[in-house]
Amino acid sequence: MPKYRFHKLAAIVVLVGFAAWMATGEFSSVGSAAADNEPKAGEVEQPKAADAGNAKASAAEQPKATLRTVATITPPRRTYARAIRISGLTEADKRAVLATRVDGIIDKLPVKQGQHVKTGDLVLMLATEEKLSALSNAKQLVAQRQAELDAASRLAKTGNLPKLQLDNARSTLTLAQSMLEAMQAQLDRNEVRAPFDGVIDRVPVELGSSVMQGGEVATILSLDPVIARGEVSERDLGYLKIGDKANVRLVSGQNVEGTVRYISRDASSATRTFRVEIAIPNPEGTIPAGMTAEIGLSAQPTDAVMLPRSVVTLGDKGDLGIRAVDKDNKVVFFPIDLVDDTPTGLVLGGIPADARIIVAGQELVKEGEVVKPVEADQATIQKLLGEATAGTQ
Repeated sequence: MPKYRFHKLAAIVVLVGFAAWMATGEFSSVGSAAADNEPKAGEVEQPKAADAGNAKASAAEQPKATLRTVATITPPRRTYARAIRISGLTEADKRAVLATRVDGIIDKLPVKQGQHVKTGDLVLMLATEEKLSALSNAKQLVAQRQAELDAASRLAKTGNLPKLQLDNARSTLTLAQSMLEAMQAQLDRNEVRAPFDGVIDRVPVELGSSVMQGGEVATILSLDPVIARGEVSERDLGYLKIGDKANVRLVSGQNVEGTVRYISRDASSATRTFRVEIAIPNPEGTIPAGMTAEIGLSAQPTDAVMLPRSVVTLGDKGDLGIRAVDKDNKVVFFPIDLVDDTPTGLVLGGIPADARIIVAGQELVKEGEVVKPVEADQATIQKLLGEATAGTQ
């Protein structure tokens, strides 16, 4: 009975072991798969020809990297004049503050504020009663000394008067003449006359008032031509010369033309800018001094192209420029020179003549990358220009 139980137990163990082996799925002999694949001792494993062929086929079937497509244009080139715009203001060509050279009471004041005068016109005269009396006395003294000299000369010729007394008579006549000239000059200083053609801008005195020597009595301005003054940067200084034409837009909306008459050669220590003066014809005096103005200067013409603002981008070094495609379809970067900013786009210089400029996709590529360039259609170009124009409105 015990023996029977032992065989029965052994059969159950074998059955469980067989079931476990079947569950592993390994039906081949242990080591048979490895033996088939492992090389024998002393032999070098060689790849099978079928496996090598399959590897080459798989590599050929892999897709190549897709090139990025960009839109390009070759814009027409034209000759543009660089536009230099600066802020400034108008001022008088000449400005003088008239003052008296002697003190006195204002006797005549024939001018008024805003009145036009010519060179030499009387502006002011002081009272002359006392000075006229002194002048009359000086004339009489000269006449008396002249008579004394004549008498002395006659006596000296006859030998009745020493030569020393004759010399004294001449000296007294000369002194009297000097006093007369001084009195006449004093009388002439009573008048203040216009030093140039212009307009009386300010008269701070009134008829009958007293003025001291050197006191201000009137301000006169010459407004033909009127001057538009501004400051140009050192970067733009080399593009200007005397005689260049300039357009001036006044704050009133009036547009006038002028000519560059002066360019300073001494920069401002604070702003590093140079003073520029534009002479504007103003025969009627309609343009006043002190008015805000925008000065537009045209520099020497240069070869450039016009492109929309969206084309301009930043290079790897942070400088402004455009991206283009070379003959090998590689992306290149060209720094730009801004010639002008117009409502329809930017006028740029420094771009090679045969450059294919990227107008769409330039922000998605980098220098040296190979791309697939396609010519931009007219609709795309018009859209870009339209966006540039809308951005300025």
